Amino acid sequence: MVNGNQLPIFVFVGAYTGFPPHVRGRAEGVDVFRMNPETGALSHVFTQPRVDNPTYLAVSADHRFLYAVNAVPEVEGVPGGAVEAFSIDQKTGGLTFLNRETTIGPGPAFVAVDRTGRFVLAANYHGGSVVLFPVLDDGRLAPASDFIQHVGSSVNPDRQKEPHAHSINLDPTERFALVCDLGLDRIVVYRLDRAARKLVPNDPPFASTDPGAGPRHLAFHPNGRFVFVINEILSTVTSFAWNGERGSLSALQTISTLPPGWMGQTSTADIHVHPSGRFVYGSNRGHDSLTIYSVDAATGRLTYLENDSTLGKTPRNFAIDPTGRFILAANQDTDTIVTFGVDQSTGKLAPTGDLVSTGTPVCVKIVPMGA
Repeated sequence: MVNGNQLPIFVFVGAYTGFPPHVRGRAEGVDVFRMNPETGALSHVFTQPRVDNPTYLAVSADHRFLYAVNAVPEVEGVPGGAVEAFSIDQKTGGLTFLNRETTIGPGPAFVAVDRTGRFVLAANYHGGSVVLFPVLDDGRLAPASDFIQHVGSSVNPDRQKEPHAHSINLDPTERFALVCDLGLDRIVVYRLDRAARKLVPNDPPFASTDPGAGPRHLAFHPNGRFVFVINEILSTVTSFAWNGERGSLSALQTISTLPPGWMGQTSTADIHVHPSGRFVYGSNRGHDSLTIYSVDAATGRLTYLENDSTLGKTPRNFAIDPTGRFILAANQDTDTIVTFGVDQSTGKLAPTGDLVSTGTPVCVKIVPMGA
């Protein structure tokens, strides 16, 4: 126990380290902070060094293991990125390297782990592919058991000449894996065949966004009936109805992430649903804000509320703590993570005054030990 009966809350931060192709990266590796549950303030406790571009992280449901992508074009001279596995010290938040496996395709941008801790899934943005890893009993990754290369293109000649798998998420039942492919304007759906250790194309195999939208990340509503997809290129969010029996998506609504009349250059990054299911938040790079929507839990439709500044430049991923009281926003180009309090009745944000400096942060994971 820590602080009497209170177990620690750790915050793991993925970042750019300067390893090519992102030369501005200033991080040394994965930073670990401890979060004050009363104020949302962060204090640094550990840095896991020499992790190349750990731009997205996933933590196992039992909080024993952390998985980090290496968002690089090659590893030790071999084309393709990688995923690294670490064990987590439950008392200190310290990380111990376990092993690394190639993602086969270059530039992995997203990693996820199933609730059983038996499978890790990754999406290769630059390679336009997805990969499945079995996990050994000690948390180490086995070599990939499946690899699927996406093919095709969409309407934007600068961004969509080829596939770009940007994220991979399991549905609430973990029977299906949903892949946002920015290059194809599709959410591709696979069935997770645990016995065969394969990703099997679903029927229907995908749902489409608006042409040129560029789907990037998605989040399920807590009721499991709706999926919200944030579209990077057009700065929109599309609401889908989710059929958990068929693994199918039906578009309901597309809404802007920007204030009415705003015309500057921007793109979106991340999306999350408040634990109450009443609000959805999305991040905007360029406008440098979080968009706030209210949610109709009966219809899945969103209503725009407002945009709040993240008090920094180029917000990437952000995290809502499990109580719904705080949001931590990672500002990539000002090297900060800012804590915001969440009004539980309106969903609106207010900065708490707590800010920490950390190099080029792009991913934030809040992990309450013992939860």
